[in-house]
Amino acid sequence: MGSSRRPFSPLGILIAAAFALAVGGPAAALASGSPEPVSGGAAIAPPPAVKSKVSAATTAPPTAGSHGAWLSSVTISEYWPVPESWFVGALVTAPGLPGKHRLDWLYSAEGMSMNGEGIGLDGRMYHIADLGSGGWVTAAGKATDAAKGWLGGPPFWRSGGYWRSASGSVTFPLQAGGWSAGVGQSYVPLPGVRFAPGPALALKPYQSIAVDPRVIPLGSRVYIPAYRNDGFGGWFVAQDTGGAIVGHRIDVYRTPPATAATGGQYLAGQRVFVVRPSS
Repeated sequence: MGSSRRPFSPLGILIAAAFALAVGGPAAALASGSPEPVSGGAAIAPPPAVKSKVSAATTAPPTAGSHGAWLSSVTISEYWPVPESWFVGALVTAPGLPGKHRLDWLYSAEGMSMNGEGIGLDGRMYHIADLGSGGWVTAAGKATDAAKGWLGGPPFWRSGGYWRSASGSVTFPLQAGGWSAGVGQSYVPLPGVRFAPGPALALKPYQSIAVDPRVIPLGSRVYIPAYRNDGFGGWFVAQDTGGAIVGHRIDVYRTPPATAATGGQYLAGQRVFVVRPSS
């Protein structure tokens, strides 16, 4: 997310712009014009663990006689366990987690609900264990759906876990006091959502990817030429899924960038080589 680089997803830019208008960004860094991309390694139902087959003996690029097939027109983005320190919401209790955590880290489209995993203020890993009922809403509080290409608008928040302002838009209390987009008039619950300590899956940075299993089966080995100099020869294992990972879309799991403003790669029109699992 190499080759010619396009660092940010257009969708990520829209989301971050909306967020910046509301709260000065999650950690005002997002308002600087360099937002992180929307990414979705969060599994709706966590898939079974898949053992990585990447090793020093399997890092050579595929050849004409290699077992597998090329897949074209693939969009590649990146995701990571998102740091809670980047966010600005009030501290609240969360189902399944000890202590209190920043609200926007839990439920916003820049936070753990979209990325799947996060690093708390205590330096420990946490993940979303159950997305609960409902999908996503825009900053205006209107429903939007990844499966429909976000036609309703860029996702801003889960369809609950926020307050509606007088105009009906999404707002939430800030840790420093006040509200992100006007005083909250009514709270919208999010039934069934649950978080948990620890990582969601045994993922490895720059070795694990999230995929749409209808296109790339879990357990597949995938060669991405743009990552051929990443230290692992550009080979990955499909180990994760995500609500926003639909069709010819791959999310590369990586360590968090230095700041929210740094962002991650976004590559469109890529060809990747897929070796499906033997069983």
